[in-house]
Amino acid sequence: MLAIQRFITGRRTAWVVLVSTIVAVGLLFTLLPSDDSEEFPTSGLPTSSQAAQVDALLADFPSAEQTSAIVVWSRDGDVLSDADQAAITAQGAALAEQSIAPQATTPRFSEDGKAAISIVPLNADEANADIGQTATDIRATASADLPDGLDSYVTGAVGFQSDITNAFAGADVRLLLVTVIVVAVLLIVTYRSPVLWIVPLVVVGIADGLSAVVVGALAEPFGITLDPSVAGIQSVLVFGAGTNYALLLVARYREELLRTESRNDAMLAAVRGAGPAIAASGGTVALSLLTLLFAELSGNRALGFACAIGVVIAIIFALVVLPAALVVCGRGLFWPFIPRYVPGGGTELRTGFWTRLGRGVQRRPIMVTAASVAGIGALSLGLIGASVGLSQADQLLGKPESVQAQAIVEESFSAGVTSQTIVLVPDAAAAEATTLATDTPGIESAVPGESANGLTRLNLSLASEPGSDETFAVIDTLRGTYADASGAVSEALVGGSDATAFDNKTSAQADQALIIPMILAIVFVILAVLLRSLVAPVLLIVTVLATFFASLGASNWIFQNLSGFPAFNTNVVLFAFLFLVALGVDYNIFLTTRAREESIRFGTREGMVRALSSTGAVITSAGILIAAVFAVLGVLPVVALTQIGVIVCIGVLLDTLVVRTLVVPALVFLTGDRFWWPSRPAAAAPRA
Repeated sequence: MLAIQRFITGRRTAWVVLVSTIVAVGLLFTLLPSDDSEEFPTSGLPTSSQAAQVDALLADFPSAEQTSAIVVWSRDGDVLSDADQAAITAQGAALAEQSIAPQATTPRFSEDGKAAISIVPLNADEANADIGQTATDIRATASADLPDGLDSYVTGAVGFQSDITNAFAGADVRLLLVTVIVVAVLLIVTYRSPVLWIVPLVVVGIADGLSAVVVGALAEPFGITLDPSVAGIQSVLVFGAGTNYALLLVARYREELLRTESRNDAMLAAVRGAGPAIAASGGTVALSLLTLLFAELSGNRALGFACAIGVVIAIIFALVVLPAALVVCGRGLFWPFIPRYVPGGGTELRTGFWTRLGRGVQRRPIMVTAASVAGIGALSLGLIGASVGLSQADQLLGKPESVQAQAIVEESFSAGVTSQTIVLVPDAAAAEATTLATDTPGIESAVPGESANGLTRLNLSLASEPGSDETFAVIDTLRGTYADASGAVSEALVGGSDATAFDNKTSAQADQALIIPMILAIVFVILAVLLRSLVAPVLLIVTVLATFFASLGASNWIFQNLSGFPAFNTNVVLFAFLFLVALGVDYNIFLTTRAREESIRFGTREGMVRALSSTGAVITSAGILIAAVFAVLGVLPVVALTQIGVIVCIGVLLDTLVVRTLVVPALVFLTGDRFWWPSRPAAAAPRA
């Protein structure tokens, strides 16, 4: 390992590393196949799910090649006039020309006379080939020649899919642009140099681009389906983690430049000192992400696969490419605050803010711990009344057209009109299944439809809003009713979009129960091996968990009282836990590995003061940077990504500004040498 580090930081070999990297990256960009798919994946449910089984069986039905758009007309809550109704009837006839079932497009008027609705069946392959254009064409037909003040809206499968696609249109470019600007500004402020920030940003940017290419090339062979949300989170994570590692390495390199005349030797010392912490923290993030490969939902597996590869590439670039680039550029890269070599310099304890803070915590560790616990506990109280699961209409920001249409449908028609529940039952039991469905509270109608392969399809209409808890309760009750029945009706399967959302929520809960303990076990093992302690990992994990619950509570209060989000989206809690625990451990590793190193020379308590003095600024800078980078997810009008960004942003700031600077040092001061038990790194330190 030392030979490799010498090669990376050598006077001539550093150039070899850079040139080889440029050639290798160029070849990979040229030769690896690209993944240009922008389609949204299917639900990703396991085959054991009833909704997934229904989807598979429906492929043999005549309507398998159909989808539909739902057009709604309204005069902003006023009663429709005779002229309005005549125009709507005419537009319904015009929509028939675009539909594969012209008779189905005849408009139906609400009982209150305030709205009308038309279902437009379409060929699924043709409609999904360009879902945006399909929605545009239907919208143009429905809105043509309408009286002033009468508006039309497109919702249903086509409308929602079009709005979701539009939400991610140009997502990669927007996310990348905003992320680069945020990172550049924060690096300039951190380094106080007009040139130094360029090198880390270029290195991390190349790592991000390469990770996207590698993930895209490997996705299909490994059976992974990617989508824009996965690509966006991956890019944000690579930029955030890669810049974090760059900050730590540059900070250690600057220290070593004060102690060492040769910049090559200084970088070698920096890589040897900071390298293990960077590798361990990055390895923790990557291994935590890989636990998602055991998830039931394919979307979770895709995120773990893509982000783990991205983090590994970020680690390689931070420990190989960045050191070589910094060495080649020389000390002048730090202009105007160039670190000069001073014999015997760089060993004295800094007397700045972080040293004073460390001394203050050392004097009153009990008070600091108690106050911090009280504050974190208060934030965690925000979880009271929290719920998980958003309805379909609540998953997009900005009230797109499909969401506005859904609100009109709920007001004037049945909320379940735009989302149909499907039951597949053996032909012989179709009548009994229909009766059981209509007798179930919350189901307005059950109509037998087509048959295929000995199964009959029942089309159910529910009274509650699509994707709501009430709808999920009805589906769960109906499934239980069929399962408890005798004979062929017990084989009935309940599927459709709402059942898919319900099974998705159930699988997400199962993934949480499986993945969260696995992540905690991985974090404990890595910390125990790295710190050679059994006490330290337990205390550090407790602080990370406290941060997670506090950030979740604070975010829930913001979502419900300021943002108007009634609940967390299905996968948000798991993803927030993954990122906060993994990134929180990053800062734990940065601080405690330095504290252990200093403890060997100065003892545990003095070692922690010196570690905080050395790493406080860089950890705070890294935390602020990655919090800002995750907040960038809010540029997309998707509630799930906004929630992840806000939770991680709050959690990382809380972790770096409170937990890592106050709570962890206080715990070390309280436990003393027992913090490292059973090892004794401070045993050889001179006693005061």
